[in-house]
Amino acid sequence: QVQLVESGGGLVQPGGSLRLSCAAFGLTLDRYAVDWFRQAPGKEREGVSCLSSSDGRTDYAGSVKGRFTISRDNAKNMVFLQMNSLKPEDTAVYYCATRGSCSEPYHYWGQGTQVTVSS
Repeated sequence: QVQLVESGGGLVQPGGSLRLSCAAFGLTLDRYAVDWFRQAPGKEREGVSCLSSSDGRTDYAGSVKGRFTISRDNAKNMVFLQMNSLKPEDTAVYYCATRGSCSEPYHYWGQGTQVTVSS
């Protein structure tokens, strides 16, 4: 059974940092593109970042480019999202996901972790 389990969310002040983690069970992450997406209340799901498995290319939403960094540790079968210079508009539930490539639909995702940016 495939499971993706996110952790690391919480409450942080504007300008602060958080590092989200995602552990995978039942599949080998290095065979897939890995993503983080987010959803805020009343808003549509937004893709945050994708890390390709084939060439290591990374894609970021314009709203987070230069502030967020996606990475993976294949030995630990985990994916990370380092989030710096956080803004109130980054508040959302963050999900990790996998897909064949960064241009294909997601096929697995986790339950999400809440990130709240507020003073």
